[in-house]
Amino acid sequence: MDALEALLTRKSIAKLSEPGPSKSDLKSIMQAAMRAPDHACLRPWRFVVFQDKMREELGEIFCEALTRKDASATAAALEKEKKKPLRAPLVIAVIAKVSEHPKVPSIEQILSAGAAAQNIMLAVHALGFGGIWRTGAPCFDAHVRARLGAVGSDEIVGFLYIGTPISVPPMPEFDPSNYIMEWKAAEK
Repeated sequence: MDALEALLTRKSIAKLSEPGPSKSDLKSIMQAAMRAPDHACLRPWRFVVFQDKMREELGEIFCEALTRKDASATAAALEKEKKKPLRAPLVIAVIAKVSEHPKVPSIEQILSAGAAAQNIMLAVHALGFGGIWRTGAPCFDAHVRARLGAVGSDEIVGFLYIGTPISVPPMPEFDPSNYIMEWKAAEK
């Protein structure tokens, strides 16, 4: 698949199953992440990979976070949190590791981590897998952030769920002209 085809055909796929990417595929996927735009070569990202039983540990972290936030959370709600990482054979947490820099503000570093996440999603698609980029409460929860090593100004930009598509939803068509505005110089 060429780059333009990958860009024009990638879509979020929530229904995923085994198999996930192989060790070799994962290496290629992570190499693609390293090619994200990165002012001053800070590499302002960290990737936490959860496979196999490690996904259950991530589910426990989500469950702990909910318990800390809501001591009266129902058993059903806790079980739902526990099962979230089991929705795909591979989950990658993308963390923007923000540092002080005289020329690279934090927003650039966070956007760079987001671009790395997008490169992961494109590589996953190009390799024939599917994925979905999820955020939600766990990204912003202090307990989850601490357990995954996001400290200070660091941000969890998302959890990337990756596997083999069970079903592929139709690709909606968007008219780019609805999102583009040509600059018109102000009259003097």
